[in-house]
Amino acid sequence: MTKILNSFFIIILLSTFCFVACTNNDIFFKYQKIPSEGWNKNNVLAFDFTIQQSSVPYNIYVNIRNTSEYPYQNFWLFIKKSVAASDSIYVVVQTDTVECYLADDRGKWLGRGAGAIYEMPLLIEKNIQLEQKKYRYELIQGMRNDILQGISDIGLRVEKAE
Repeated sequence: MTKILNSFFIIILLSTFCFVACTNNDIFFKYQKIPSEGWNKNNVLAFDFTIQQSSVPYNIYVNIRNTSEYPYQNFWLFIKKSVAASDSIYVVVQTDTVECYLADDRGKWLGRGAGAIYEMPLLIEKNIQLEQKKYRYELIQGMRNDILQGISDIGLRVEKAE
């Protein structure tokens, strides 16, 4: 009886894994680790990706991982979007400044997570057409600190919009 239950559990687990894996619309998802001493305001995080289908709309997210040591409620980010003019030259087509709230008015973290690390996805572009093949997004922390403490990782995720 125990072998049957173990087999049943494994089948359910594998089925769930396959379902989740098959419904993933991500075409790019990458994190960059922030140094333990903090994120220098001059440190640019660059994310390069390639688009295979220009006929479908995309959503673009910045994923912010903060620790419980992050000293603020909000987080400002400067974003530079560029397209490839050649293999090594990118042309800036858009710059933006976005604000994300990482905690509510009482200091409770809004992102997913527990313990010391929280993750907050921030939708920065919704249902956009990406006509070019190669893109670069450059992210710079926009807080007033020269060295910002409490941000552990920054990620960029590009998904096909549903």
